[in-house]
Amino acid sequence: MSAARSLLVELLVEELPPKALKKLGEAFAHALGEGLRAQGLATEHSAVTVYATPRRLAAHVSAVLPAAPDKAVSQKLMPTSVGLGADGQATAALLKKLAALGADASAVPRLARRMDGKAEALFFDSRVTGATLAQGLQKALDQAIARLPIPKLMSYQLESGELPGWNSVQFVRPAHALVALHGAEVVPVTALGLAAGRETRGHRFEARMEPVVLQHADHYAQQLLEQGGVVASFAARHGEVARQLQSVAAREGLVPIDDAALLDEVTALVERPNVLLCRFEEEFLAVPPECLILTMKANQKYFPLLDAAGRLTNKFLVVSNISPDDPSAVIGGNERVVRARLADAKFFFDQDRKRRLEERVAGLDKVVYHGKLGMQGERVRRVRAIARAIGQQLGGDALAAKADEAATLAKADLLTGMVGEFPELQGTMGRYYALHDGRPEDIALAIEDHYKPRFAGDGLPRNEVGLAVALADKLETLVGLFGIGQVPSGDKDPFALRRHALGVIRMLTERALPLEVEVLLRLALSAFGTRIADPSAALTDFLFDRLASNLREQGYSAQEVESVLALCPQRLADVPPRLGAVRAVSAMPQAAPQAAAHKRGGNNLKKVEG
Repeated sequence: MSAARSLLVELLVEELPPKALKKLGEAFAHALGEGLRAQGLATEHSAVTVYATPRRLAAHVSAVLPAAPDKAVSQKLMPTSVGLGADGQATAALLKKLAALGADASAVPRLARRMDGKAEALFFDSRVTGATLAQGLQKALDQAIARLPIPKLMSYQLESGELPGWNSVQFVRPAHALVALHGAEVVPVTALGLAAGRETRGHRFEARMEPVVLQHADHYAQQLLEQGGVVASFAARHGEVARQLQSVAAREGLVPIDDAALLDEVTALVERPNVLLCRFEEEFLAVPPECLILTMKANQKYFPLLDAAGRLTNKFLVVSNISPDDPSAVIGGNERVVRARLADAKFFFDQDRKRRLEERVAGLDKVVYHGKLGMQGERVRRVRAIARAIGQQLGGDALAAKADEAATLAKADLLTGMVGEFPELQGTMGRYYALHDGRPEDIALAIEDHYKPRFAGDGLPRNEVGLAVALADKLETLVGLFGIGQVPSGDKDPFALRRHALGVIRMLTERALPLEVEVLLRLALSAFGTRIADPSAALTDFLFDRLASNLREQGYSAQEVESVLALCPQRLADVPPRLGAVRAVSAMPQAAPQAAAHKRGGNNLKKVEG
């Protein structure tokens, strides 16, 4: 048998969706490797290397055989007593089974007899010819393409290639070439209407050769870099972008903003990264830094630069896909683009501050919240009522009044130009505008914090006013949507109710708030009047399910969690210390016999009537 050699498979396509590129590249390469291993063409020691650029998905698999070894197969047919008659001749059932396997009566003398449990059975032993690489790779390639986690399929037409005429193909983006090399030899496979060859294309502007003719599977990355001007490895490009960002920023005594998702996305947008330093006018720094950072990151994929104190500067980094001798045109172009975006942000900020937040509150009566739950204005009034009641329980009249004030203004920034342009800034802009209006800092912070926690690991509200409003906002959402039957199902949770529930749980437990679940749900329900059905029972179960799941994720055992939550403690602040007590008691040597005794007693009581 010929020696094993490396295999290289590449799909050359039009620009892939950047946010999905990393996952697509990994899925393609690993599925290809698994498909080859499953057919005996690669072993568990065969290394799979992932390559993914904006215009290609590729995989390099080491130690791939030109043909899989033949396999001995032993197939159980039936018990001997069923397959052979008293005279030792094959029964009709056995002959039918053999025919299904492509054999006839001549195979009967060669059947093996082996014990299968307590009875003897007949076995058909044969050798299956191993798949050739062309056969096996075709199957693995088809499966890898079919299983790609494609966010949205495109349909496009083939004008030429393996499928003549105008034939419709579906893939993430139109594919233009297929490469399949086993060592230096082309493997004759097809995909997406393309026949495999050894030609690919490099960088659109900086390739030294077009096309790039690949000579060997092991030279793929080197040839693409030297002749095509492309860094084929996603991981290598990612590291190079990160290195250049730090290097260029360090020359200015600054640091780039830390954003892993942005780094991944930019890596997926370039084939040969070149980081350049740009600037904008210092006057734009008068705009809240959150606005400037968001517009640079989200709209332009730039990396803002911060000084040693973490303050935003008027410098930023661009990851360019070209490396001209004179980068001034690239730098100037990016500076013009960002200047226009920042001018828009400054305009919205200046215009928004001409009206006080309280002047916008009435406009919320014209903004739809939910078809069955009314307008945003109605929602604000419900949140105010709940926040006042929570504030009263936590801090008396003073906190109730502050919670009411913050809840009144909490949604007003939804009607500002800045939040209309950047919805991600809701709450944040409310804080800036409240401070501009002369509101106390605790009220301004509560306006921003009432959305917290926004995601897993996010911080909690920074003061009691924020806690009261955040709890009220989430409870209003949970009770209202459960009350109209909008309950999460499976992986569907369009209103993020699981996140809202976890937010309520975290605030009650981590801040040790002396509030009871039943009382909170009753307060929230009363704010709706007769508009909704009472969802308290279902919502209580939902909250405790989320709490149990969260505690298990923290490392508590299912038994520990069940022992504490079995009685549904109404004060969730009591749960952490009780879990600690359970864990301490269970570590004692006498814990196991006592638990067994209690279990026996419980089982006996179940048998007693009355």
